[in-house]
Amino acid sequence: PAYSYMERRKTTGEMSAAEIAEVLTQVRAGDADAWGELYRMYGPAIFRFCRRALPTREDAEDATTEVFMKVKQKLGTYDSSRPFTAWLYKVASNHCWDMLRRRRIRQDLETGDLETLPLEHPDPSQLERLQAEHGSKEVRNGLQKLPDRARMALVLRYFAEMSYDEIADTLGVRRAFVGVLLLRARHQLRDVLAGTDPALVLGTGGAKR
Repeated sequence: PAYSYMERRKTTGEMSAAEIAEVLTQVRAGDADAWGELYRMYGPAIFRFCRRALPTREDAEDATTEVFMKVKQKLGTYDSSRPFTAWLYKVASNHCWDMLRRRRIRQDLETGDLETLPLEHPDPSQLERLQAEHGSKEVRNGLQKLPDRARMALVLRYFAEMSYDEIADTLGVRRAFVGVLLLRARHQLRDVLAGTDPALVLGTGGAKR
């Protein structure tokens, strides 16, 4: 698996921050081998990210290719004081969200309904428990049934480990709204995995007023 491969490189010290910087320098200089190494290192993880964020495998395959094209174009804007993976996920998340916005009008819920829900501190272990109970494949299938924004919020938070500020910036929502969005998205995912009709789940916001 991509993540275990990357973690193994990290824990064995095969690819330090300095070594990544050296590879990026070579890529900027047009070294095809260095570019291939960068793709081998990060391509599988970015595909897994896109696979969770987008509706189909074909979408994820296309997006992975396009993300790396953008990475090549934008490499000059990368701030080396930040972790490269954080920047890479930012490029990938912006691309996936743009794809979803271009494709259709997003199935966004009105924020008024969401803001009537009680606030709670998001608990990352909730999603881990769902994956333990249902399996990663089932959770991924469940994610595909959620509205685009709810799915992206969960993927950005729990798989790309983005901060609330980064999620707000990517999805174009107020930072104060991110916690509510994540709360509602987790409820929706739990209901989907429990076999509740997603259409009914999506209609509960106003009914509880």
